[in-house]
Amino acid sequence: MAWDTERTKQLLLDAATVEFSTHGLAGARVDRIAAEAGVNKERIYQYFGKKDDFFGIVLARQLAAVMDAVPITGAGVEAVVDYADRVFEYHTRHPELARLVFWEGLERTEPTALDTRAAGANNKVERLRQALPTLTDANARELLATILTLCDGWQVLRAMDRVYTGTIERDAARNAARKASVLLAIESFTRAMI
Repeated sequence: MAWDTERTKQLLLDAATVEFSTHGLAGARVDRIAAEAGVNKERIYQYFGKKDDFFGIVLARQLAAVMDAVPITGAGVEAVVDYADRVFEYHTRHPELARLVFWEGLERTEPTALDTRAAGANNKVERLRQALPTLTDANARELLATILTLCDGWQVLRAMDRVYTGTIERDAARNAARKASVLLAIESFTRAMI
């Protein structure tokens, strides 16, 4: 029987996404990833290199997916709020992405796939400036960072949510309330910048 390399890689990437987003780079265990994928751990080193490299590949893959899945469309403040809404929803469906980004910030000194991410960020900034022609480059960058910080933070900072709201439950009503607050803040911030 032929070895299905692509399937094996996919199994390892899926297992690693869960492991790294749950335990971070330092806490993740290659043995657990291999066991979850049902693959010999030597395949990890063969396909992806060291654990640090593997973390970078997993994060870069997740970042590429969100860049493609959530474009900025339309014009005006409404386009920015719509983009933030869709980013929030994407992160709600894929909380592992925000967790991976937070672990990266805690455990690495250099961003993963910096050149690729910078190019993606530049495209988003350009698209924000097309949607809001009076927006400066610096303000577009701040706006983008604010949107991503607010949407990512909701997925990761559960303890803070409990302190301020008394709950860590993430039912539809709580998600809707938090999203409404995030979108109101982004709308206000956007209007103040233009």
